[in-house]
Amino acid sequence: QVQLVESGGGLVQAGGSLRLSCAASGRTFSTYTMAWFRQAPGKERELVSTISRGGYGTNYADSVKGRFTISRDNAKNTVYLQMNSLKPEDTAVYYCAARDGLMVIADKAYGYWGQGTQVTVSS
Repeated sequence: QVQLVESGGGLVQAGGSLRLSCAASGRTFSTYTMAWFRQAPGKERELVSTISRGGYGTNYADSVKGRFTISRDNAKNTVYLQMNSLKPEDTAVYYCAARDGLMVIADKAYGYWGQGTQVTVSS
């Protein structure tokens, strides 16, 4: 099993940047595909990005391509989400998730979740 703790959220003006971190417990972090999801008020949870176990494969939602970058440091058991050129529509609770398997986009395929961190982008 793995436990996930997100950090790095906050309030930022449009056009600004934030870096989210997700620290994982356990010694098998490198065996998990990792992902970031987000959920805005009144909306369904959506995939933001996912990264393969070795970090060589990534996938992004069209809405964040070119602005967000996912990365991971398996030695530190941490996955990151660098968010640049933030827009008000990026406002949401961001969740880190893990699954013991290949990259997929469906949230139901991820068995482990963090508590979420709030990102608010003001216009």
